[in-house]
Amino acid sequence: MIDEESGYRGKAEEFLQAFKKGAEFTHDLLRENERLRYRVLELENSGAGTLSGSGGDQSQALLNRIKELEQEKQDILDRIRKVEDENEDFANRYIEIESENNNLANLYIASYQLHSTLDFKEVLQIIMEIVINLIGAEEFALLLLDEKTGDLRAVACEGLDRDDIPPIMLGSGLIGQTLQSGESYFAENIETYSRDLLSPMVCVPLKIKEHVIGVLAIYKLLIQKEEFAQVDYELFTLLAGHAATAIFGARLYSDSERRLSTIQGFIDLLTK
Repeated sequence: MIDEESGYRGKAEEFLQAFKKGAEFTHDLLRENERLRYRVLELENSGAGTLSGSGGDQSQALLNRIKELEQEKQDILDRIRKVEDENEDFANRYIEIESENNNLANLYIASYQLHSTLDFKEVLQIIMEIVINLIGAEEFALLLLDEKTGDLRAVACEGLDRDDIPPIMLGSGLIGQTLQSGESYFAENIETYSRDLLSPMVCVPLKIKEHVIGVLAIYKLLIQKEEFAQVDYELFTLLAGHAATAIFGARLYSDSERRLSTIQGFIDLLTK
């Protein structure tokens, strides 16, 4: 990921150099255009003074030369417009590269944070921070599958009371259907969405390969968040896989720690 980011920055530097050369070329063309305008004016003044006293051939030659210079001027203007269009295209591409660099940085940070700890509570907190700070959600819930009962139960909420979200069975409602299908759901129009705890605005399955272990349900976005950007969908994809892996690993670690503590307790009792 770092090598990719360095590559993007290298491309950005190359673009800046090309942009500077384009600007210098445009400046030179403008100066040349000004010189030709001045030359045409001189010829026009000179032609006006000599037309009456010179022969018809000389006058025609001057007129032809003026036409040639006018054509050259038009060609230069066309080239200037072409360079300006290219410069605008370069500027737009530079903005896109900067945006992509920021998106890649956010994705890298999110991925790194998710795998920076094996503590279950810390993993949940990191997921919540990603959803708030990077996606821009105000009200959402994280539900995990209870292997014993087979239903989804809310383990963390933001802007909601966890007790208000009932256990959800496989295939029940939008959240249960997401658990069953393993496919993400996005409301067609987030502006007209009205909060329904069983039918969220966004529903993203947390899965390891094809095994779904939980669901992220989003009910409301921050006021400054009017729509989802492309990076948001990439973050949802990241959460669908990496968050599930981080949660699964933290659970295994917690279980192993409890078992180790229990075994150590038995050993201490036997040795005493």
